[in-house]
Amino acid sequence: MGAYTRKDKPQIEVDLETVYNRFPRLRERQKQFAGTLSGGEQQMLAMGRAIMSAPKLIVMDEPSMGLSPILVKEIFNIIKTCHSMGITILLVEQNAKMALSIADRAYVLENGKISMHGNAKDLLEDDRVKKAYLGA
Repeated sequence: MGAYTRKDKPQIEVDLETVYNRFPRLRERQKQFAGTLSGGEQQMLAMGRAIMSAPKLIVMDEPSMGLSPILVKEIFNIIKTCHSMGITILLVEQNAKMALSIADRAYVLENGKISMHGNAKDLLEDDRVKKAYLGA
């Protein structure tokens, strides 16, 4: 699960156990082909593979798309955990509230151009962002 190039075998086992603890469903499905997993399970697998490869950067495009609200919260908790482990996260996400709540910096795109940028917490409180993206 994403550790093919790693040589630190003992740490691979620790990281795999971490992934299985975070995503118990993956442990249940470990003998199943990835293409037969549900959309949410495939997203869990993608996150698990990313964690297993011990990256410095993870690029994520719409990780919450099509997922249940409970799984969205879990995915965002894992993103926060990865960030706390020193992994840089580049996140593209339409769920502005969730994305801004975990981000350090943010860029708002409109028609393919940057319309706002800055500290994510400040953007979360910005009236223009609230009106356009947060339904306030």
